[in-house]
Formats: sequence, structure tokens, C-alpha cells
Amino acid sequence: MLLAAGSGSRLGQPKALVEVAGVRLVDRGIWLLQAGGAAPLVVVTGAAPVSLPPAVVSVFNPDWASGMGSSLAAGLRAVPDGCAAAVVALVDQPLVGPGAVARLISAYAGGAQVAVAAYDGQPRNPVLIAREHWAEVIDLAAGDVGARPFLRAHPDLVTLVECADTGRPDDVDTTDDLARLTGPSAP
Repeated sequence: MLLAAGSGSRLGQPKALVEVAGVRLVDRGIWLLQAGGAAPLVVVTGAAPVSLPPAVVSVFNPDWASGMGSSLAAGLRAVPDGCAAAVVALVDQPLVGPGAVARLISAYAGGAQVAVAAYDGQPRNPVLIAREHWAEVIDLAAGDVGARPFLRAHPDLVTLVECADTGRPDDVDTTDDLARLTGPSAP
């Protein structure tokens, strides 16, 4: 699942539509999930109309302005039956590599109920959450915090999966962040 509903108020435009090296962040996020082995793909939109490939399950979050929590809830509710877990990625982290997604899926296959990508030991995104926990994730998701309240309430369920060698979790929140990603010294 890719959360791509925000308006990008600090950036001055919806992040989903921002282009880095000629590729929209939403398309980069779809590729990240596909290349990492996640399927089917659910993309949550809201602030701006976003054209998506037909194979993607598109979910419009009418409450997008309330924050990431409502988008997470809308996305989890839309994941097709039969999916035992969801990998949740954010549209504004274009340097996350597909290896992170693959490692989370592998951790789930090995018994992890909740797997969180870590970079040099620090938990970040993406995260994988088994279906049996979605109701509580939805209940606790509010404002702009997404799954964080659930993760903090259940540290015993969390498996940290080191992913620093697969990419970086840098956020694109401001024009300065975007300039760092696209400038001459960009990674």
C-alpha cells in the first residue's frame, strides 16, 4: 500500500505529483512496492487527482486533510480479501529501495507479525502489518501519525529489519528536501 493522499503543504504541491528525475513520486512508490514483491498494490490518494495504472487498486480518501491516519485506515480497509499482510510505504520517501520491501515480506514469511524497516538501527518506513492487527491499527490511527501509536503500544510484536544497505528513508517535505534529492550532489 502506498500512502499518497497529502497536499504537500510545506512543499507547495501534492507530493504524489512531484517529479524526481522525470518520474512522479507516486510512480516511484508503485515501482518500489512491485519490485519488492508486494501485490496487489493499493494506492491511497486524496488532495489531487492522480492517474494510476489499471492494475493498481486506487482508493480515494475524502478525509485526507485530517492526516496520514485516515489514509492508512482507508487503505487497509481497501486491501483485497485474501491478503494476509500489508506493506505500507510513503510516497515522500523516494530513496527507499525495493530490497526493504522484500526484506519485510521475508520477515513476515519467517513469522514476524509486524516488520519495520530500520536504517542504522532506527525504525522508519516501510512497515509490514499482518491482517490480524489491522482493526487496532485503524482504531489508533489518527492525525498525521499513521501506525506509530499501534507500534508503540506493541513493541513486543515489532521485528526491526535492517535496510540501510538497500536505500535511505529521506523524506521530501520541503523544497530544500527536494533540492537535496535533485541537485548536483544528489544520491
